[in-house]
Amino acid sequence: MFSRVDPPLLFHPTPGAAYGFPGARRVAHVDSPHQRIEVWDTPQLGLLFTLDARPMTSVGDEFVYHECMVHPAALAHPAPLKALVLGGGDGGAARQLLAHPSIERIVVAELDAAVVSMAREHLTDVHQGALDDARVQLVIGDAARFVATTTERFDLVVFDLTPPDSPAAELYTSAFYARLKAALTPRAMLSMHLGSAQFHLERAAALVRGLRASFAMVDVMSAFVPLYGSLWLMALASDTLDAASLFKHDIEERLAARGIDALRYYDAALHPGLFALPRGVRGGLR
Repeated sequence: MFSRVDPPLLFHPTPGAAYGFPGARRVAHVDSPHQRIEVWDTPQLGLLFTLDARPMTSVGDEFVYHECMVHPAALAHPAPLKALVLGGGDGGAARQLLAHPSIERIVVAELDAAVVSMAREHLTDVHQGALDDARVQLVIGDAARFVATTTERFDLVVFDLTPPDSPAAELYTSAFYARLKAALTPRAMLSMHLGSAQFHLERAAALVRGLRASFAMVDVMSAFVPLYGSLWLMALASDTLDAASLFKHDIEERLAARGIDALRYYDAALHPGLFALPRGVRGGLR
């Protein structure tokens, strides 16, 4: 009898590049109406999941991505009450948002119910119960439709979506930003991941240009995320808030006032450094 051999776990950020995780074992997979979802157990990062063969989240390093996507924006706001997560069915962004005591409500607008089911079964270490918190509402379906029809106003928006060359493409457009602004409070801020500084710099630059055409202030951050195999770029956009202008002591005071002291990556000392991009990256984003 032959033992089962899983396909190699290789990711292709561009057609001419590949990286992967030797020894990965596939533990679950499902073809939903929207995409192929796979869960892998890896020696390097523990459990991780992919959508249509793209890396999404791993237990071993999700805190790098989720802490950077949430806390710089949330701390720039004096007291965020409502947050909207576009995508985010793994619950990681919601978990980080719940650390802010002023948060009263989080809407997670996730396209695919199968992603939420997968997270509940396999990624408890990522969401840590956030998906079942009374302050969190799961809205399954088209996030663009939710934004177009909601009467709520949000202080924070997290774009925790697949990249622009995916079914989420409509949510990376000026038309969507215009609709989204109607659902924002005057002091709102959004965070968006832009992609790899090494492999997706042109795409990231196009996203930044689109944000700058729609918002008064746009700043770019970077952090190395092992699952993504690269320095990863993220943007903050607002008409009124400027997270990049906050000093170390500002962040220290706000973290202390909110009782947030259990983060694994982000803190006051790191905050200014997130916005210190390598010179070549800065040039490529112009």
